[in-house]
Amino acid sequence: MTSSNRQTQIAKVFKVLKSHYKPVKPPCERSVLEHLLYACCLENSHFEAADEGFARLQQSYFDWNEVRVTTVTELAETLSCLADPSAAAARLKRCLQSIFETHYAFDLEGLKKGNLGKSVAEVEALSGTTPFVVAYVTQNGLGGHAIPCSQGIFDAFEILEVITPAEAAKRRIPGLERAIAKSKGVEFASLLHQLGADYFAAPFGARTRAVLTEIDPASKERLPSRGSKGDTPPARTAAPTSGRTPRESAKAPDAEVARPAEPKKRKSAGDKPDEPAAKPTKKPVAKEESGTGSAAEPADSASEPKKSTSKQLSRKKPR
Repeated sequence: MTSSNRQTQIAKVFKVLKSHYKPVKPPCERSVLEHLLYACCLENSHFEAADEGFARLQQSYFDWNEVRVTTVTELAETLSCLADPSAAAARLKRCLQSIFETHYAFDLEGLKKGNLGKSVAEVEALSGTTPFVVAYVTQNGLGGHAIPCSQGIFDAFEILEVITPAEAAKRRIPGLERAIAKSKGVEFASLLHQLGADYFAAPFGARTRAVLTEIDPASKERLPSRGSKGDTPPARTAAPTSGRTPRESAKAPDAEVARPAEPKKRKSAGDKPDEPAAKPTKKPVAKEESGTGSAAEPADSASEPKKSTSKQLSRKKPR
């Protein structure tokens, strides 16, 4: 797609999103650090969920240092309202640890005083930050022009053919900031984020399909369908080889699944005590063979005469 066509398509995306979503303005009183931590919660989640998760962090912990030393598992429980609590918790903990090791304090207000490019580079250097977090802090904390894009946005733009699969894999939307003026950046970013959050949460949802097909009617053929082969994840296709489906494995424990096979093994093992009953069939065969002049009889008869002759000799000697 040429740059002019891409800008036209992005402009159409902006127009359609205005009719489906309402813009959300971030609180202007937040510090740079708070913008960064809020972005860790917001990625792939709706604004309402991110607001709730961020409020839980401030209410449940004494300060950001306590959040830093808390385990990812505990943080994920606190952020259970988010779309991906574990990923958000990991981002938060790594960012706070990196800030503490770099600045020895939880304060990033000094980034506002420096050059924008240098400040953005310092945010990028922090461990745990993602392109979404960096763009959000650049736009809302440092006053720069950047459009934060989550995974759902890249997936939606790939379906709309605004970007190629290679660009989606690299998490890049060339010309996005040029197509949207800086004065409209916050509004467009909030509308676009809501579309990405909807797609991330429910790619088969009616609202997501309605928005994408309104932007580009031809995208209806590229939308994922529930009955398509590509809709089945690899884990589900591999399940029949293990003898049960994912639904069965979730409902029944392993012991219950293995029970039907046990009676068969016990029956085959229980046949062994019946083996002595088969011995009488062998004894008649041995008798029949002895009647036909087998080697067993001569051996017994030969041993008997030897015993009798030895007794006769012992009797004759005293005489």
